[in-house]
Amino acid sequence: MFLSGNGPLVDVLREALARDQARREGIKKSDALRKVRTFVQNIHHFRDEYLQDLKAPIEKVVVFDEAQRAWTKEQASKFMLSKRGHAGFSQSEPEFLVSVMHRHTDWCTIICLIGGGQEINTGEAGLLEWLTALQDRFHDWDVHASALLDDRHYTVAPAAVRLLQAERVAKHPDLHLSVSMRSFRAERLSAFVGALLDGEAEDAKNLLTGAKYPIWVTRNLGAARGWLRMVSRGSERFGLVAPSGAQRLRPEGIHIKSTIDPKSWFLNDKADIRSSYYLEDVATEFDIQGLELDWVGVCWDADLRFGPSGWESHAFRGTKWQNVRKEERKLYLRNAYRVLLTRARQGMVLFVPEGDDADPTRPRAFYDDTYEFLMSCGLSSTDPGAMRG
Repeated sequence: MFLSGNGPLVDVLREALARDQARREGIKKSDALRKVRTFVQNIHHFRDEYLQDLKAPIEKVVVFDEAQRAWTKEQASKFMLSKRGHAGFSQSEPEFLVSVMHRHTDWCTIICLIGGGQEINTGEAGLLEWLTALQDRFHDWDVHASALLDDRHYTVAPAAVRLLQAERVAKHPDLHLSVSMRSFRAERLSAFVGALLDGEAEDAKNLLTGAKYPIWVTRNLGAARGWLRMVSRGSERFGLVAPSGAQRLRPEGIHIKSTIDPKSWFLNDKADIRSSYYLEDVATEFDIQGLELDWVGVCWDADLRFGPSGWESHAFRGTKWQNVRKEERKLYLRNAYRVLLTRARQGMVLFVPEGDDADPTRPRAFYDDTYEFLMSCGLSSTDPGAMRG
């Protein structure tokens, strides 16, 4: 069974599989959806079911995608009380999932797919809750991990790094996906994005040199849209993305508060105004995590801006930008951009607005240094009419 805590991923995957099965077998899509739901589930539905049903699940193997986003005990308890009316829930999602599978008396397997730097919201446990649950309660489980899982981009918490050193954790180099399947044209894309977000321009430039993966940067949103339409071929899908905190992109016509329908945005054709092809509605990091397009336009706002000391984190509150001081919130903001910058299979264009000195919420100074830093990372920029893949 495939589990995910990411609602849009589950919805889009189910819809795509159901559409395909209905077309191939000549059945109603509603019938196909019923079949798909048996093996693709949202983790929250799985949890609700096995709170009531105390038997061992039918499934012997569970694949948990984006496992680093599973909820902490505090977040799970809060949700269960406020949304389900269930008081006294005292387990993190990792602990509960392992406890359900632990009901088997012979064997079972949980496969956790971990994305580096992908925690983007309060209450997401990271790797620590999985390791803590195994150490505290489930001593007879065999634990196998990637040999690179304690890298700082995968494991942030020092306590998790220590738990990974335990003798029971067997390390395997072949459990690390060293070449991104999403970005098949850019083997070093993840490393490039990591260097960029670490403020290491020279490292980023070196990683990009020779890569057959076009990344352009422009100050003109119309040029970005034109580039996406120009480079795509046939059914290759393209779309615009922006961070959920990009509230001052609104003067550019980008409304992050206008929610998308993920199934329509990711799956519908070029004739549908709700689809990504129309380049009107933008997906945020919450909409697109775990999913991808062929070509992506990443819209950059002043929430993450480059300054004299490196990247600076800001949140728009009321009528002005405020500094983000909590390290946790800074991490989530940087990871939001990490998610957006790793969604394209074939290439992307970054849009950094010009800004407007007449508007105190988006003066040019908020954007110019970011643009210059991106250029120093080896990205290409030219006039809109000359942009090519």
